[in-house]
Amino acid sequence: MNNASEVNESNELNETRSQKQLEEKKNNRKTWITLGILGVLTLASFSYLMNWLSSKDTPELAGPPVEVSPKGSGVSFATQNGTSVGNASNAGTDNTNSVVNNTSKEPPAAEATDNNKESVKLTFVGDVMFASKVEDILKKNGWDYPYRYVKDYLSKADITVANLETPLTERGSAQTKDYVYRSSPQALPALQAAGIDLVNTANNHIMDYGQEGLLDTLDELDKAGMKRVGTGRNIDEAYQSVIMERNGIKIAFLGFSRVAENSDWYAGKNKPGVAETYNSKLPLEAISKARQEADLVVVIAHWGVERKDRPVKEQTDLAHKYIDQGADLVVASHPHVVQGFELYKGKWIAYSMGNFIFTTNEEPATWESMVLDAVCTKERTCELQMVPILTKWAQPVRMTEEDGAKLFDKLSTISINAKVDKEGKITEGPVAPKPTPTPTPTPVVKKPAADTKKETGAPSQKSGITSETGTSKSSGSHSDNSSSKSNEPRNTPKPSPTSTPKTKPTPTPTPKPTAKPKTSPKPSPTPDSGNKQE
Repeated sequence: MNNASEVNESNELNETRSQKQLEEKKNNRKTWITLGILGVLTLASFSYLMNWLSSKDTPELAGPPVEVSPKGSGVSFATQNGTSVGNASNAGTDNTNSVVNNTSKEPPAAEATDNNKESVKLTFVGDVMFASKVEDILKKNGWDYPYRYVKDYLSKADITVANLETPLTERGSAQTKDYVYRSSPQALPALQAAGIDLVNTANNHIMDYGQEGLLDTLDELDKAGMKRVGTGRNIDEAYQSVIMERNGIKIAFLGFSRVAENSDWYAGKNKPGVAETYNSKLPLEAISKARQEADLVVVIAHWGVERKDRPVKEQTDLAHKYIDQGADLVVASHPHVVQGFELYKGKWIAYSMGNFIFTTNEEPATWESMVLDAVCTKERTCELQMVPILTKWAQPVRMTEEDGAKLFDKLSTISINAKVDKEGKITEGPVAPKPTPTPTPTPVVKKPAADTKKETGAPSQKSGITSETGTSKSSGSHSDNSSSKSNEPRNTPKPSPTSTPKTKPTPTPTPKPTAKPKTSPKPSPTPDSGNKQE
């Protein structure tokens, strides 16, 4: 009995031990399975976290980088979403490493139709000066005052151009003319910082303080690294193009003036002066030379009749000659009001940019201006777009949408064959009917003293505007010395008996006088002319 009991107990113990071992194995299996599942979850979580962190570093909205050449630099900077990451602020120098972050809204600008083509963006503004009432305002508010609302429009182009209609000097003798201007060289750094790279100096104010004032201006511009065209220390320098390269495209700039006080202002072999275009021979030769040296040729002209919103024949004739000779774009100024556009043989002409920084008068048309953008390709095509500007009291600002639309409509009306849409884009339009021609100031039949009976009509014809041949100017006749209003008549010339001298009955031919006709007395020139304009 005892042996049987012991055997039974032994069997029970063995069964109990076996059950415990099975339970332990089951528990161990469950533990490993649990650990395995936790491990897989941990790895999955870690992988998800890494992917999430990686996606944070690379935003999905970032567009492909686009290489652009910043203003005044050969270095390329990447852009995203079409907005430049950096832009050079030290405008006016060909090489700079300065970068300015620009977070403001990109102003409207012309865009090349083919993104694969290399292009360059050129921006133009009209007349700028820092004298008279303008100087008073700037001394009170700071030299950067004019650019506070337009700097973004100027600094984002590859090259920005202005017409500098004043000498930068503290010396010189005021010339004998109704309106003389002289600006402080202290205005130049702010002009550069605003984005201006190149200035045209071929105009009827650059020598208001004589050769001394002109030479000081050239020295100041050269010292600052500001590019310039249109004047020089001699005739070769005056007609020399300035070639700037951007985005692999070489652009040649030239400046010519058809408004000068008298022939003493013309550059000579050993004489500082202006590149005049009364006679087109030298300008056309300069254009032809630039055509051989550059991909694009841009002519900046100074011409026309003040406050006349349509170009006169001399303007259109010269513009067409420039393009026929090889110019790709013509941008001009002087009338102090905006004039329209013309597409001639596939090339654009902007006949007058209007004032940009100038004295303010009571004529609203002189307050209208623009920032003109031209996107040009190496294939010598350009697309234009403009920003409408209101300029008063030395501070240009963008027009309201309503006023801008009115200016677009006006330019569409007065343009020769162009239209401006609601975004400011300029395209070819219907040929506008020609208005009744208004007589333009013309020279007094070469030498007015040849017939003394014609002298009654002579005072209304002044030297500021001569015939295309330029013989009246080049002959040395200074019968127009009396006033700068000869160059910029205050009112649109009206057809009158005095506008064009008439042949008197039975005139007695007389030999040419040995002495030049005396000029009429002029008021003493003053640097400030109140709130009038020239």
